[in-house]
Amino acid sequence: MTNKCVCVVVLGDFGRSPRMQYHSLSFAKEGYEVDVIGYGGSQPIKELSEHPKVNIRTLPSCPDFQKYCPRLVAYGLKVIWQSVSLLLALLFKRRSNHVIVQNPPAIPALAVCWFYSVIMFANYVIDWHNYGHSILALTLGQQHKLVSISVWFESYFGRRATANLCVTKAMKEDLEKIWKISAVTLYDRPPEVFRPISVSESHQLFVSLENQFPSFGTSDCSSTTAFTRLLPDGRAVWRDDRPGLIVSSTSWTEDEDFSILLSALQDYEESCCDEHCELPSLVCVITGKGPLKEHYCHLIKERTWKNVQVVTPWLEPEDYPRLLASANLGICLHTSSSGLDLPMKVVDMFGCGLPVCAYNFRCLNELVKHDINGWTFDSATQLSDQLQAWFRGFPHSKSQQERETRFRKELENFQKLRWHENWTFSALPLFTVH
Repeated sequence: MTNKCVCVVVLGDFGRSPRMQYHSLSFAKEGYEVDVIGYGGSQPIKELSEHPKVNIRTLPSCPDFQKYCPRLVAYGLKVIWQSVSLLLALLFKRRSNHVIVQNPPAIPALAVCWFYSVIMFANYVIDWHNYGHSILALTLGQQHKLVSISVWFESYFGRRATANLCVTKAMKEDLEKIWKISAVTLYDRPPEVFRPISVSESHQLFVSLENQFPSFGTSDCSSTTAFTRLLPDGRAVWRDDRPGLIVSSTSWTEDEDFSILLSALQDYEESCCDEHCELPSLVCVITGKGPLKEHYCHLIKERTWKNVQVVTPWLEPEDYPRLLASANLGICLHTSSSGLDLPMKVVDMFGCGLPVCAYNFRCLNELVKHDINGWTFDSATQLSDQLQAWFRGFPHSKSQQERETRFRKELENFQKLRWHENWTFSALPLFTVH
């Protein structure tokens, strides 16, 4: 077929870029030959890695130049290394009719992909997840020269794209306002793997996790976990004396302040010590990998809580959706460096029917509607109040059950539109007109 070869570029760990994985899988489902270029590290979803139309090419890791030279020089050498390795990966494969690149990171991915599209007469599409310069400003400060360079870089090469996708209406409006870039809003939607599950499936998950993470298990017998038990006829049911289960996923970066959650959990622990307390013990699961994980894990180990347990596993791709579907409440601390993107973790949680407490920022209401499909908070105190309000009397509180049923009913409407259907309507036309 003509015009049916597409290259998906991620200048990062492709296995930790779910949106770009979903793009790739949707292209393959529509009959495209898909080349993926990105860094290794985490396993992509199984359906993608085993698909006959998808070829994943792993870029060589960049040396740690900061060990040998000053920071600014090291950054320049890193850009050169990435530019050369990415361009070679693009050139030494079959010719692509279309290139779609994730932004951020912008430098040097946007320039290299634009250059390839020019010499190969390819359709060049940018998928704006956020702004690279706003993320850079978190560590360097808004006035740093590199941030100014990044602003120019993103605007210059963004305007040269054949088409642009973005994740929110707010970002679409911002791109048009500041850089005169026209973009199509493609909201993240959960694929079918993120769905509600049965008690039996939850029980099987807890059994598989309890050897590595004792918080999920119990010493009673093999047919009982901390949350579920098997009846004599083999059916799994929820335990009446189970702890509450909350879950948060993160890339452990500067745009998520986990001290907010730790402060709220400290309040929860202190409230549990009250003799008139109606709160259950709590298991908090925080999944993900990232640069600040070691820092926060150290802070967690310093806590001497009796009623709150925190575990930080890295889950297999097939276990993560099952954990979300088994939890009672999701927590999202994503703040957005630009205020213009939405947390995919909440999309995944909603796909599983899991209500959330989410940190409030500029465009969050495009996804989370306060007291309709979840709660939003602005401080650790508010999150603490919400955690205690959600779990007071759990699992026997009638008001808590009614509230949870109301939220989950609202999420059933959200689950009706899945990723591929939404992608086919919003994104696919950008790759069929070229």
